Amino acid sequence: MRVLVTGGAGYIGSVVVEELLAAGHLVTVLDNMSKGHADAVPPGVDLVRADLHEQELVEQLLRAAQIEAVVHMAADSQVGESVTAPGKYYRNNLVGGLRLLDAMLVTGVERLVFSSTAAVYGEPAQQPIDETAATCPTNPYGETKLAFEHALAWYERAHGLRYASLRYFNAAGASRRSGEDHHPETHLIPLVLQAAAGRVPQVTIFGDDYPTPDGTCVRDYIHVVDLARAHVLALSALADGSRIYNLGCGGVGYSVRQVVDAAREVTGAPIPVQFGPRRAGDPAILVASSERIRRELGWRPLQGELGTIVESAWTWLRAHPHGYAH
Repeated sequence: MRVLVTGGAGYIGSVVVEELLAAGHLVTVLDNMSKGHADAVPPGVDLVRADLHEQELVEQLLRAAQIEAVVHMAADSQVGESVTAPGKYYRNNLVGGLRLLDAMLVTGVERLVFSSTAAVYGEPAQQPIDETAATCPTNPYGETKLAFEHALAWYERAHGLRYASLRYFNAAGASRRSGEDHHPETHLIPLVLQAAAGRVPQVTIFGDDYPTPDGTCVRDYIHVVDLARAHVLALSALADGSRIYNLGCGGVGYSVRQVVDAAREVTGAPIPVQFGPRRAGDPAILVASSERIRRELGWRPLQGELGTIVESAWTWLRAHPHGYAH
């Protein structure tokens, strides 16, 4: 198929582009480059620098590239920022998404894979989280993602749009050519690896008194390539109707201490740690169940071991010590 990937110059989006190409699809990338990197886009893929708010331009692109489906990755995704700047998140994640949907309607594109978030569930008591859990976001980031999911359901009812929404927590690791290069960096694994590389003096662990086996928070980490494969599988399944899937590591998750220990083993570096107070709103455990997508599409993480995830991120970091800038 001819596929448009919004946000395809970003961390996860660029790996989705790689996997789409590997599956034989023809890909065009749309990215406003606020956080993306041109060098993350594979050679030979058209990169259109534009914003989803430019609806007429998006319509022109959909027509010119004869797009048949969209994988929608573009979003603002920092929970803390969403709390202090909710308007930004509503404008970009919801209004921008609606303009994309309207451009698709005008041009007859009827299939979309949405990169959502497990933040739509808030802080459910039952772990791992499956798709039947109540959606109760605790921040504007999760709220705007859920609002767009609701819009997808209504667009399906009104216009026949078919969609797949993929909900997940923490993408991690790297492909051979694409990795994390965020400014500022907020994700645990690259922060720990920056400490291993001597770029930061230490890692701060926020809270060591949680009701978990080692006292630190437990989270889901999914290799970014596994995540990208799920997007491609979901695209192929749209012929059979819309669906919502959770994506998880396939186990019980990994604690912050386990991430640090895995990074020490992979890098051989001591990685100094300091402990700080709990951060407000941090649940003890957040892990998603992948049972539905495993059962229906046969997806499972192929690189689910924490050491494998960390090693791929470390390999990319050593090959790109200054990110995509050098």
